[in-house]
Amino acid sequence: MKAGQVRGLTEDQRTDELIKLKKEQFNLRFQAASGQLENTSRVRQIRRDIARIKTIARQEPASAAKPIAQAKPAAKAETKAKTAKTKTAKTKTAKPKAKAKAKS
Repeated sequence: MKAGQVRGLTEDQRTDELIKLKKEQFNLRFQAASGQLENTSRVRQIRRDIARIKTIARQEPASAAKPIAQAKPAAKAETKAKTAKTKTAKTKTAKPKAKAKAKS
C-alpha cells in the first residue's frame, strides 16, 4: 500500500486496514514457524505497511495543529533571553561563602 493511498483513507478505514494487516502478520508468523510460508517477502511488506499507516495516522493531527506550533519558538526565544539575564545577574551578585570557624 502506497502512502498516497493511506492518506486518502479516513481514520476508521485506516484503523480497519491496520487490524487486517496485524492479523495477516500474525498468520504469516505462524506459517513461517511451521515451515509453510511460501512468500517470505510478504512479511516485510506487511511490517512496512503497518509502520506506514501508523506514521501517517500520527502525522494527521500534527498537521492540523501546525499554526500553533509556529508561535512557540518566539515565546521560547523570549524565555531564553530572560533566563540569560537572570543568570548573569545572579553570578555577579553572588558572594563567596564565609567559612565558619569551629569553636572548641
